[in-house]
Amino acid sequence: MNFLIELKSEDKFLEFLNSLDFYNLLFMANSKREKFKGNKIELCAIVNAKSGLCSEDCAFCAQSSRYKANISIYPLIDKYEILKKAIEAKQYKVKRFSIVISGKKPSNREIKEIAKSIELLRKNQINPCASLGLLDYDEVCYLKEHGLERLHCNIETSENFFSKICTTHKFSDKIHTLESAKKAGLSICSGGVFGIGESWLDRVNMAYFLMNLDVDSVPINFLTPIKSTPLMHQKPLSPLEALKIIAVFRLILPMKDIRVCGGRPLLGDFKSWIFLAGANALMTGNYLTTQGINYLDDLKFIQSHGLEVDYVVC
Repeated sequence: MNFLIELKSEDKFLEFLNSLDFYNLLFMANSKREKFKGNKIELCAIVNAKSGLCSEDCAFCAQSSRYKANISIYPLIDKYEILKKAIEAKQYKVKRFSIVISGKKPSNREIKEIAKSIELLRKNQINPCASLGLLDYDEVCYLKEHGLERLHCNIETSENFFSKICTTHKFSDKIHTLESAKKAGLSICSGGVFGIGESWLDRVNMAYFLMNLDVDSVPINFLTPIKSTPLMHQKPLSPLEALKIIAVFRLILPMKDIRVCGGRPLLGDFKSWIFLAGANALMTGNYLTTQGINYLDDLKFIQSHGLEVDYVVC
């Protein structure tokens, strides 16, 4: 079945999803992964280059200054510290390395400093990505001129649910940033966080929105409730529901990179099922304010499934 044609409406896909057995869903998703991505798994990593004191009120995020979570707080780090972390990741076949900062958007000074870091990564044959909040077209073009290849900006959830988890900026602000990046000729990476109270309709709407936006990579994060944030008491997703989310995104976006990122530990004994559910990419190493999985363990994890690491410098 061609899902992009026969199930092109959210309602039809939900009807299909509700009629499908969980194991058949995974079988179909894995078939799509094998068809479009083969046996290659792509790795990315990030550096938390500026932490905390964010003015925004995203309900899941420990970096907001409103919530007083117990995190490290520091300004933009030096370009050579960013390079050091990127070179370490490169040694473990990490294909993309992203500079991530807290805050609604970077200052002009920060953009210039980040551009220098991007140039330095390029000189060391490292694929640079950046996650910098909300940007305008001229800012995106400036970063591209200095070597940026991909811009990350999560839409987080569906347009209808967005105001439930953030009130200090709009869903349309996210889209403006992503469309600016596309206009500038950058690859774009956009996904979100699951288990924040959204419905299955929200999840499917989000997937179709990303399909229509034609993103290149979709990060899937599962909420890790953090003390002092509004979602600190949110019940974590079950492993099977998390796997079902991965599978749904693979079916709706069959040719894109479906990247499992934060919250992988909640999968527990089912962590080895993520590839069967359709994932072909992972974020490895630590996350922004939570601990991740070290590079070597992820390499062994991939190899234990008979898969290969996709490592090509752009």
